Parts: sequence; structure tokens; C-alpha cells
Amino acid sequence: MALPLCRLYLITPPRLDDLAAFGRVLAGALDAGDVAALQIRLKDQPDDIIAAAVDALMPIAASRGAAVILNDRPDLAASLGCDGVHVGQEDATLAEARRIVGKDRMVGVTCHDSLHLGMEAAEGGADYVAFGAFFPTTTKDASTYAEPELLTGWQADMVVPCVAIGGITVATARQIALAGADFVAVSAGVWGHGEGPAAAVKAFNAEMALGVADRDD
Repeated sequence: MALPLCRLYLITPPRLDDLAAFGRVLAGALDAGDVAALQIRLKDQPDDIIAAAVDALMPIAASRGAAVILNDRPDLAASLGCDGVHVGQEDATLAEARRIVGKDRMVGVTCHDSLHLGMEAAEGGADYVAFGAFFPTTTKDASTYAEPELLTGWQADMVVPCVAIGGITVATARQIALAGADFVAVSAGVWGHGEGPAAAVKAFNAEMALGVADRDD
């Protein structure tokens, strides 16, 4: 079975107070449909909390074919054996992150609403670039908002994959996939979905597949 051209990229809630309970929820979500990656994003949490989360969640994700990306911390991503790291414009530089994690792990870079930043990251060796926010989001304070046309422009000229992030819900996933996202990054849209995370993963995949089909029409 061919994988879809637009895939789901899950981001953890900002706090994981009960790792065992979240692990069960995560397993159910990953079993419900295609998920390319899980980003563990625990901002301002101590290293031991982050390490415990990686230790608990990485086997669950890995056994289901989802890459584990750590937010912000290339040092911990390397030492804990994560598949990659995601850095923002105010975090470690791309060059520094690459030096720390090595050539065999992924490095993704936040590029906000800027094609210029995206091109710089791509030319610098990023494995993917992330644009957003596309819609209002409660998960983080969005300093920039991007238009879906940014994704279309990126696909016209660049081969490095792009991730769309920020406020995307089941209701807007089709639009974002149609615009050209390779991956749709979601946190609250899955974990806070009214019918539960597993139902959300199914619904996101269905809507993104429709968006990809719309591209081909």
C-alpha cells in the first residue's frame, strides 16, 4: 500500500504528567492510521523529565514506524538516541545542531512565514523546514502567520520537504494538504479532539488524502 503524499507529524502536549497513561493514548493514536513522526516537545522542562519521556515514548513510536524528533535540544537528541531534532530560529543554529547530532539524524528548522529562511535552511542541509502558524493556536504563542500559498510556492521551487504547523484541525487539513504540505504537524488538534486521538488520526489522514487527490485533479 502506497503511503500518502501528505503525512501526519504529531507533537506531544506541552506537559506529560502521567507518562504511562499518555503512552497508552499514543499507542492507540499511532495504531489508528499513518503517522510519520512524533515530536517530543517539553519546553523548559528539566533534562531528566525530557529523558524519561523519550525513554517511555520512543519504543512505542519506533515499533509503529514513527520517527522520534526532540524539540530544541540537539545534545539530548544525540545522547538519548532520537531520530532527529527540531530547532527554532532562537535555538541552536542548523550548523550547530548538525554538528551535534551528526549526518545520520534528521534536523528540522522552524522558518515561520519566510521562504527566505526556508531556502537558507534547505541550502544549509536541513532535512525539512516548518512553516506556520497557519491558524490561531493555543499550543504556543505564534509570532508569525503564514498563508497556505507559501506551501504552494515552496513546492514549485524546492525539493526539501515542508511541514505545516500551527492551529491545523481536521476541518482545515484538506486545505493545507492541497496547498502543498508534505507533513501536517498537529498537537491540540489530535490530543484535544472531541472523539479522541485515535479518531483524530483517522480523520486527519482521510482529509489529507482528499487534499492530495485535489492536487492531482
